[in-house]
Amino acid sequence: MSVFLDQMVHKRRYLGEDELIELIALCSILPGPTSTQTIVSIGHRMGGSRLAFLTMIVWALPVLTLMTALSFLYQALDTYGVSQEVLRYIGPMAVGFIIVAAVRIGRKVVTDAWTAALMLFGAITTYLVRAPWIFPAVLATGGVVTGILDREPGMWNRVRLNPPWRYLVLFAVFALGGILLAGLTQHRLVQLFESFYRYGYLVFGGGQVVVPVMHTELVQVRGYLTTQEFLTGYGLVQGLPGPMFSFAAYGGGMAARDGTTLLQIAGAVAGGIGIFLPGLLLIYFVYPIWENLKQIRAIKISLRGINAVAGGLIAIAGAILMQADGLELDNLIVTVSSVGLLAYGKIPAPIIVAVALAAGFVFR
Repeated sequence: MSVFLDQMVHKRRYLGEDELIELIALCSILPGPTSTQTIVSIGHRMGGSRLAFLTMIVWALPVLTLMTALSFLYQALDTYGVSQEVLRYIGPMAVGFIIVAAVRIGRKVVTDAWTAALMLFGAITTYLVRAPWIFPAVLATGGVVTGILDREPGMWNRVRLNPPWRYLVLFAVFALGGILLAGLTQHRLVQLFESFYRYGYLVFGGGQVVVPVMHTELVQVRGYLTTQEFLTGYGLVQGLPGPMFSFAAYGGGMAARDGTTLLQIAGAVAGGIGIFLPGLLLIYFVYPIWENLKQIRAIKISLRGINAVAGGLIAIAGAILMQADGLELDNLIVTVSSVGLLAYGKIPAPIIVAVALAAGFVFR
């Protein structure tokens, strides 16, 4: 989100900070990959559904391709003894990115005592309750609270809506059709597509949330991967640019590796398309409605609370990641250094990532 603020808002001026925060809140309410849905929404805003689709392709395809290739490279990585320790500083670096984004967003969304309280509420609640449903719940609560506190005459002015129902119909067809086909056939590609499509529409909060769901089914239930193989892919995707959901290409490829090379590639494709498709269809359906709904005064008022809570969600992500990586001195140094370099503003984000990777190789 820090990169989105820097590139989409400040440098290219595709939208304002308020509008970006609104999109983050909207996409956090929806199931699916939050960062992907946010950037696809920006594409939709600038050029309609066609540009939104192209935005999705250039955002996700590079890392999906890399993760597909890495599904073939597990044995090679094991042979050459490449350790995940080389990625040890990616997490602390990511905390720095989140801290900077949280500070920037906090300055924008906290306008009074109530919005400050809602931001704190969002942070504390999602820290204490680690469940996918908590994300839409706290965001909706923020909207309701500000709607009640700032009640005005004529809040519910009418606007004309023209929902693109075809996208919602397609979403339902793939969901129900996948479940039906998976029940009728045990073909590996059908099973994989249904599984990953289901992950895409049942998970709120982005890539970090979907990982334990994948692990339960792919490793513990179906036995497609071992835990070590799963964790190797998880570590690799964190060291690559792009959305965390691209891990699905690695998981799908590894799950189909007992067949031909073509089948393994097809498994990676089924995983990648399956996990991104529901979020894409949902944002295609919701975004045009969202643009009209924002014209309702009550919606604008409720957005103040939703945006404040969204700021809390982003802020607490830093604390959660910091705990996950550990509070060792070298991790803290990397985090503080990342914050300093980002605040300085003259060093591109890819350079910071490259330095963190290089430090992992040097100090492993």
